[in-house]
Amino acid sequence: MTTVCAPIVNDVVESFGSDPTRLMDIVSAVQHRFGHVSYEAIRTMATGLGLHRVEVEETVSFYAFFNREPRGRNRIRLSKTPISFLKGAEAVAHAFEQALRVPMGGTSPDGQFTLEWTNDIGMADQEPAALINGIILTELTPADVPGVLTALRQAGKTGGMPPYPPHAADAAKLPKSRVRPSLVKIGPLLTGPLVRAQGIKAALAITPDAVIAEITNSKLRGRGGAGFPTGMKWRLTRKAEGKEHYILCNADEGEPGTFKDRMLLAEFPNLVFDGMTIAGYALGSKHGVLYLRGEYAYLWDALQDNLSNRRGCGLLGPNILGKDGFNFDIRIQLGAGAYICGEESSLIESLEGKRGSPRDRPPFPTERGYLQQPTAIDNVETLACVARIMEKGAAWFMGLGTKDSTGTKLMSVSGDCTRPGVYEVPFGITVNELLDLAGAPDAAYVQISGPSGQAVAPKDFGRRIAYEDLSTGGSTMVFGPGRDVLDIARQFVDFFAEESCGWCAPCRVGTTLLKQGMEKIVAGRATLADLAATERLANTVVRTSRCGLGQTAPFPILTTMQSFPELYEARLAAAPFEPLVTLHDALREAVIVQGREPSEAEN
Repeated sequence: MTTVCAPIVNDVVESFGSDPTRLMDIVSAVQHRFGHVSYEAIRTMATGLGLHRVEVEETVSFYAFFNREPRGRNRIRLSKTPISFLKGAEAVAHAFEQALRVPMGGTSPDGQFTLEWTNDIGMADQEPAALINGIILTELTPADVPGVLTALRQAGKTGGMPPYPPHAADAAKLPKSRVRPSLVKIGPLLTGPLVRAQGIKAALAITPDAVIAEITNSKLRGRGGAGFPTGMKWRLTRKAEGKEHYILCNADEGEPGTFKDRMLLAEFPNLVFDGMTIAGYALGSKHGVLYLRGEYAYLWDALQDNLSNRRGCGLLGPNILGKDGFNFDIRIQLGAGAYICGEESSLIESLEGKRGSPRDRPPFPTERGYLQQPTAIDNVETLACVARIMEKGAAWFMGLGTKDSTGTKLMSVSGDCTRPGVYEVPFGITVNELLDLAGAPDAAYVQISGPSGQAVAPKDFGRRIAYEDLSTGGSTMVFGPGRDVLDIARQFVDFFAEESCGWCAPCRVGTTLLKQGMEKIVAGRATLADLAATERLANTVVRTSRCGLGQTAPFPILTTMQSFPELYEARLAAAPFEPLVTLHDALREAVIVQGREPSEAEN
């Protein structure tokens, strides 16, 4: 980009009030205008925002969806997960490579297409899936590829970059761009007339402290996986001193195999926004932010229309539902492809326009979070529960689930089953019972709560899904007989190595070493000593990593070792181990550098 484009970049910066905390939006807008974010654009943004160039550059370089160099007008990203592979993603990828005559990671000579893999895009129930210019395509086959490329070429004739976030009309022009409804089994949370604002009205009839007491009495715990008591979080946030108090909805649903939050935002957005508004009242907050993962940009227009409608109905803005002094509004922040931003402090950093690196704690977000003010961060499903609790009462919620895990849980089920989708089930349901619902009678391996969760063998299918047993954020990946459990674990470890933010050495180095260790094991080149070393390293990474990513990254190894020890033993080298690289070969480079011949001992 030449200096003649600097005025355009300046206009973008000014359109966001020259606010450095809106850097994510500014970079996205600049990239949409020019196709990439050049050095000149970075320098111009830095000047306009009063930042050092390096501060802007580290944000641009951190997120997968931001490009420093020109790429194709059309970005074709194919979902790369164990589920997509067992559903045929490799055949679809090969069809794209053949049709475009470029390898994965390449750009076509005419500059129209870039083809690449990307991690889970939240469509595990509809794989193989692709993300093209922010548009989701589902259940692809090789036969669909020519039609997709023809439609993209036709759209390109209008000139300019594809609109981003994408519009529904543009999505409709692409084959297989329909995301079908995912809800298979409805339970008490989602059953019955969903009358908008019923929960808000109930909340406004009592004091903010009474609202927090009701949520506390319900024993609602966070539905993102950590299970922290929501009432306690709200009470700590409300009592913390600050000029402002914020409520953030974590919709960065990046855990592979999870898509229940996507379903809620697509099919029950008012329940989520009601929950955010109730939280705003309880916390004394004027501002709410929904952090929407970049892969869900296709929901942008519908969610914005919903918010506009709510403002017109008096459900957002000043004096909500006639409650004098209750002024609350919600904005949506779009992510840009970083799994780590699902971690709450990384999400806050991203909201502030920075790279999504986790913060040291304490202080916790409830004390100093977004913009250094008291902040409550809740999952999409958690906020949907809040709305229903205020509508129906804590006693109703307490009557569901178990003593320590009240309410129901939304489970995202995918893989080797006949009925993939979202299931609302009571806490306490067994893995076997869930598999029966989903049509997976011959499951040989189930991954509960995504790669960061637990590998469950058939002998443990009687275990219960609840905080007191199998705690989960909602992902349930089912693998039938004949699937390579260890190769699936290897893919999960590879995912963590790729998604590590690189901040701390135990995670940055450890995940790479674990990846190499699993590759050796899967290849059948490992010894008992290698298995022991890999297990020790995994436990070290768990104990010493800075944030939740590193602390759970070794779980695919540790939990499969626990559940499937016989599979590891079967992969051990059958003959005495012979290294693929001899000592002579290993020393060759050093010998050349030092200008000497190796000794007989070295040979």
